[in-house]
Order: sequence, then C-alpha cells, then structure tokens
Amino acid sequence: MEREVIDSLSRLFDRDLKKLEDEIRQYPGETALWKIAKDIKNPAGNLALHLCGNLQHYIGKVLGGRDYVRNRDLEFSAKDIPQSELIAQVAKTRQTVLSVLGSLDANLLGQQYPEKVFDYPMTTAYFLIHLAGHLNYHLGQINYHRRLVH
Repeated sequence: MEREVIDSLSRLFDRDLKKLEDEIRQYPGETALWKIAKDIKNPAGNLALHLCGNLQHYIGKVLGGRDYVRNRDLEFSAKDIPQSELIAQVAKTRQTVLSVLGSLDANLLGQQYPEKVFDYPMTTAYFLIHLAGHLNYHLGQINYHRRLVH
C-alpha cells in the first residue's frame, strides 16, 4: 500500500509541476509574471520560485539528501527572472521530486518526517500530502494571477 501512495503522489506532483510550467509559458511576457495587481502581493514569478524552493528543500534535500540551500526570503523578493529560467527551475524541481519519490523507501511514509516543520510531529506521508496540497494551492493562485494580468 505504501508504494501505491508514493506512486500516486509522484503522479500528482508530475501533473501539477507540468501544469506550473504550462502556466508560466502562457504569460504574455516576462513583465506580466512579476506584475502586482490589486491586492495580490505575490506575483506568479515569486510563487513559482517559492514552490521550487519548497519542494527542492523538503523533498530533494530532506528526503533525498540532495545538495540544496534554500533562501526562502529570496523566493519572495527576487524580481524579473526570465521566463525561460523559471521554466527551467520548475523542470529541475520536477525531475528532483520524481527521482527522490521514485527511490524513496516506502517504509518512511509511516515514520516521522525528519525535519520539524510545524509545531507538531507528522508522518512523512502526511507531510508529502501537505506538500502536494501546497503546490496545488499556489498553482491556483498563479492561474488566477495570469488571467487577471493578461
């Protein structure tokens, strides 16, 4: 059953990270990716950087032992990164996530996630499901932002 959960999560991350790449490609230009509109404080470019940093850290580094140093503040303060670079970062994140999940020991799902994230302990399965939901939440924000500034 644990392997089925990992396979399902892999398919969901794959689907949603492909959709993130597609959303970024659909922006009419690089300026629109960084446009602040109405009460939206985090444009698509920053949300994409945040999602990449989040997944590269929590899945790539913590679960996969990958060499990654997260700079969360920069995820929200960086501006005017080219559209092609954002797409490349998402593609790299997708590759990392799928590689780590594909090689993950299924027994880890029931064990406590190795890094304290919230104020309560959680299993690795719980946190991976949280990460999938987090990705989808911000993906929806990016879709809304794109349609708002288009």
